[in-house]
Amino acid sequence: MVKAPKGYRHRTRKLFKKNVREKGSIPPLSLVLREYKEGEKVHIVINPSVHKGMPYRRFHGKTSVVLGKRGKAYIVKVMMGDKEKILFVRPEHMRPLNIPQAQQA
Repeated sequence: MVKAPKGYRHRTRKLFKKNVREKGSIPPLSLVLREYKEGEKVHIVINPSVHKGMPYRRFHGKTSVVLGKRGKAYIVKVMMGDKEKILFVRPEHMRPLNIPQAQQA
């Protein structure tokens, strides 16, 4: 019997699947060029077509707080249960947290 592989992207076939109707495999420039400020909340949404700066699959769909910037990547803090994890994520794998206008006031 062959042992199951335990690579960095194992068991991600459905998790990293892209929408069939999505145009192109590259992320939109508005997401790549967006500057995030310190303390801003972001969602981690992994783009499988960009391998650089990709966080581990466990963090896909989590909300995090931007702590700073290191090179092209951002330093983000994610809460996993009661533990705090620090990640280095490129902007291709991040989406800004959209808070409705009624809640901002």
